[in-house]
Amino acid sequence: MGLLPKYKIEEIKKARKQEKMDKKRKVAVRNMSVSFLIVCEGTRTEPNYFEALIKDRNSDVREVKIEGEGRGTVSLIKQTIAMRDKSNKEFDRVWAVFDKDDFEDFNDAIRLAAKNHINCAWSNESFELWYYLHFQFLDTGVSRSQYIEMIEREIRKRTNSPAYKYQKKDPSTFKLLQSSGDEAQAIRRAQKLRKAFAGTDYASHKPCTTVDKLVEELTHPEELL
Repeated sequence: MGLLPKYKIEEIKKARKQEKMDKKRKVAVRNMSVSFLIVCEGTRTEPNYFEALIKDRNSDVREVKIEGEGRGTVSLIKQTIAMRDKSNKEFDRVWAVFDKDDFEDFNDAIRLAAKNHINCAWSNESFELWYYLHFQFLDTGVSRSQYIEMIEREIRKRTNSPAYKYQKKDPSTFKLLQSSGDEAQAIRRAQKLRKAFAGTDYASHKPCTTVDKLVEELTHPEELL
């Protein structure tokens, strides 16, 4: 029997790695009782991702829209506070997930969240930065459309799927990132990005993200106890 082709060996390695990660997450779910409220802004991109990550856990992912005149990221934080305070469920951790959009209240939103014990998983300027960090490090600010092009290029190359098109609302993106990307590397790259910035003018921290902090809490809830 001949040696397996290199791409087959890589597929087996990735499958084993994914199996270990899934097993670790199942153990955490079984043994821990930490509950999360995760409130996401806008489209289904972020909710789909976190719903996949917290599957079978005693946690909620909710989506709110902040469109309309006079509304901005601060509105998302206020809605998150209201959801927490009105809920019949007691949440251990509350997170708001949002991007640096065209609104001018990005820093104000982060300050309001901290004042009200809300954690922020923000991205400047796009949540897709977190996705791309699964494949490559990036320390240059790019547009939202460029993120999509870069993600498509990486996934096409790694899955041998030249026709792949990134869809913001695709619920299978989480599984695709886990199988063809590297979550541990994404976390390290996000941490490296944050070290390049100082001060609390987060609107100027670009590219940057804190999504990895929420992912780590969801992956290892036992560390919160």
